[in-house]
Amino acid sequence: MRTKRVRPIALPIALILSASLLAGCAPQEDAGLVIYSGRSESLISPFLNEFTALTGIKPDVRYGDSAALAAQLLEEGHNSPADLFISQDAGALGAISEAGLFATLDDAILNRVEEKFRSSRLDWVGISGRVRVLAYSPERVKNLPTSIDQLTSPDYRGRIGIAPTNASFQAFITALILSRGESAAGNWLEKLKANAVKLYERNSQIVAAIDAGEIDLGLVNHYYIWEVSKALGREIAVANGFFAPGDTGNMINVAGVGILSTSSKKGSASELLAFLLSEAVQRGFLEDTHEYSLVLKDANPQGLPPLSQIPAPRVDLSLLANLSKTQALLMKVGLI
Repeated sequence: MRTKRVRPIALPIALILSASLLAGCAPQEDAGLVIYSGRSESLISPFLNEFTALTGIKPDVRYGDSAALAAQLLEEGHNSPADLFISQDAGALGAISEAGLFATLDDAILNRVEEKFRSSRLDWVGISGRVRVLAYSPERVKNLPTSIDQLTSPDYRGRIGIAPTNASFQAFITALILSRGESAAGNWLEKLKANAVKLYERNSQIVAAIDAGEIDLGLVNHYYIWEVSKALGREIAVANGFFAPGDTGNMINVAGVGILSTSSKKGSASELLAFLLSEAVQRGFLEDTHEYSLVLKDANPQGLPPLSQIPAPRVDLSLLANLSKTQALLMKVGLI
C-alpha cells in the first residue's frame, strides 16, 4: 500500500519543460484526459494535480489494479474511453502493446530513458524503476541464498513470504517463464509452495511480517522496507539483499505509461508523459517514493546501489505481456 505524499514541484523548474520536452506538444482543450491508473491515487495524484496547475489540463482518473485495468482495456479495445494507461509494471503495458492498442511515442519522450526501460515497439515508456529483492532479517539470516532455487531448500521451510496475487510478483514469474520455460517455472513454484511458504496479499505485509519475526525472508520490491519503516515511524529490522548476478530474483521492472491509439487528446497525453519524465518529477519519484529514477541515471534511493550496479538479469520488458499464462500457472499450482 503506497501512501506517500509528494512534495510540490517548484514552478520555475517545471516550466523548463516547455522549452524542451514539451516542444511540439500543442496545448489541448482543458477537458479531462481519461487516465486508467494502476498506480494508487495517493502516489500519483500529487503529480497530476501539479500538472493541472501548470497546464489547466484536468485528468479524469480511474484507479485500479494494473492487471485488472489492462484486462478492461483489452475488453474495451478500440472503443475504450481511455487516453492514457499508467501501469505499475511492464507486464500490463506489454499486454496492451501486444494487442496494438497503444500509439507510437515521440522520440523526444522515448529517448529520455534507456532502451531497456521502454517498449521495443516504441509505444510505452518507463517512468520509474523498481528492483526485485530478497527482504530478510539480518538477525536471523546470516547466509543469504545466492539463487531463487535455494529458496526451495529445507533450510528455509516456513520462513519465506510471497504475494502471488501482486502484479510485481506475477511479472517476476513471467520473466521466469521466459528464461526457463513454463514447465521449469511451474516446477520451481511447486517446490516453493511445498516448502511451506507463507502467502500475503501485499509486499508491505511481507516486510512487516519479517520485522515482527513471523517470517525471515520475502520476495518483494526494493522500496517496501523504506515504506513500512516510514509507516511505523521507526527503523525496522529488515534489509534488502540480492541474489547472484544474473539471477531472475534481481529483475528490474518499471512503472510506465502508454497513450491509447484511439485517444483524441494525444497532444495533452504526450504533454503529461513528458511532464512525468521531467527532472523535477523524476526527483520526486526518487525522494518521495524511494523508487529509481530512469532519467537521473546517477541518482539512487538512499541505502541502495545505483541502478547500473544492480546485478540484474537480461529481461526484455516488452515480452512480459502474457499475464494470462502466468496467472493460469499460479492457479495450477494453487497459489492464487
